[in-house]
Amino acid sequence: MNDVTLRVRQALIDIADEKTRLSGQRFFKEEIKLHGVKSGDVRKISKTYYKEIKHLSKAEIFQLCEEFWKSGYNEEIGVACEWSYSLRSKYTSDDIETFDHWVKQYVSNWASCDTLCNHTIGTLVEMYPEHISRLKEWATSDNRWVKRAAAVTLIIPARRGLFLKDIFEIADTLLLDGDDMVQKGYGWMLKAASEYCQKEVFDYVLSKKDVMPRTSLRYAIEKMPKELRVEAMKK
Repeated sequence: MNDVTLRVRQALIDIADEKTRLSGQRFFKEEIKLHGVKSGDVRKISKTYYKEIKHLSKAEIFQLCEEFWKSGYNEEIGVACEWSYSLRSKYTSDDIETFDHWVKQYVSNWASCDTLCNHTIGTLVEMYPEHISRLKEWATSDNRWVKRAAAVTLIIPARRGLFLKDIFEIADTLLLDGDDMVQKGYGWMLKAASEYCQKEVFDYVLSKKDVMPRTSLRYAIEKMPKELRVEAMKK
């Protein structure tokens, strides 16, 4: 293991506290590994140590990220996501294989899923739209986090009106999923799309409201005007 990963880990341990760890655990239904470091401090540590490794090749930095993913600690995964996103100007199409590996091998809660997908993978998909097909594959997975990843990867592109047809296709695939983390994930994706394409998303929700889980529906319409929300919620 590169020395910098040990020093990052120690820096996190040095400022960790039990109160923060217990507070963080309350945001998760599953047991997760936390040092007990606030997210703002994680970002500061990430930026501080990135200065030491930014001269390395992309492959070398991805390998350092892999070490953090292997640890399972949410704060270390946060550093990995910050570092991988910092490399976005160097992304190439085949980086999808690395990110696919991380999603399938290591993502085990909503925080690691959303942090990786919203920025790192979402940016790659915007750069290389052919990887929308990979997201559609993820949507058919048996793994709840891989399915959620299919949706939350498109949050930021959705806000700019991108990939609307694909967003509806992924929502169709996930529509009847019984997992609340998946329901919230694709509902959030639709909500993001509604910021740019309100009518299209509203029409989609109305066409599915009889079968769409209420959790997903509420997420999808959250930013719409009150009269549209009332109409969508009518039984």
